[in-house]
Amino acid sequence: MIKKKNLIFLGPPGAGKGTLSEELLRQVKLAHISTGDLLRAEIKNGTELGKKAKECVDNGKLVPDQVVTDMVAERLKNSDCNAGFILDGFPRTVPQAELLKAELSRIGKKIDCVVYFAASEELLLERLTSRITCRKCAKNYNKTFLPPKQEGLCDSCGGELYQRPDDSLETAKKRLEVYNTQTAPLIEFYKKEGLLMEIDSALPKPEAAKNLLATLN
Repeated sequence: MIKKKNLIFLGPPGAGKGTLSEELLRQVKLAHISTGDLLRAEIKNGTELGKKAKECVDNGKLVPDQVVTDMVAERLKNSDCNAGFILDGFPRTVPQAELLKAELSRIGKKIDCVVYFAASEELLLERLTSRITCRKCAKNYNKTFLPPKQEGLCDSCGGELYQRPDDSLETAKKRLEVYNTQTAPLIEFYKKEGLLMEIDSALPKPEAAKNLLATLN
């Protein structure tokens, strides 16, 4: 259904990467790789990389870029990635992108497309401060843009929906500041690599999803 299958999703918090990932994965079988999930799994399974990561976490340190990149590279060797994959939340910085490029070359894979989800800061703040989360299964909704079918209840499991304390305006602004400082330089990096494709994530979900599919063909 799509020609470009090895993907990086890039964009600020609230741009809709998670929502549009779900839409794409309903139609195309791709491996969805979140570095947060990957780190937790490696630590839980006690792998060599997991042990290195756990030591950093236990000492209150950031997990080194090389360790995270090695985890991603190992994950990409799995057979479910042969049909394509989405890297969601990685790389976060230009140094990570450079390490990823080297590791992909080493294992004989390459990125087909980096999808940049563009949206105004005003819209991002509105979305981030309207997020509600299921207490039971942790599925996210948005009071404005992605409400549940029944107010206050999760569509998936019927759990109670609530607003997390870290979804305040102050926290949302800080998250965008961090993104602008650390992650936004990747836009220029991937432009120079000839991989960047931009979609307007301010559009309604059905239209944005349609544009995403068109971008990947």
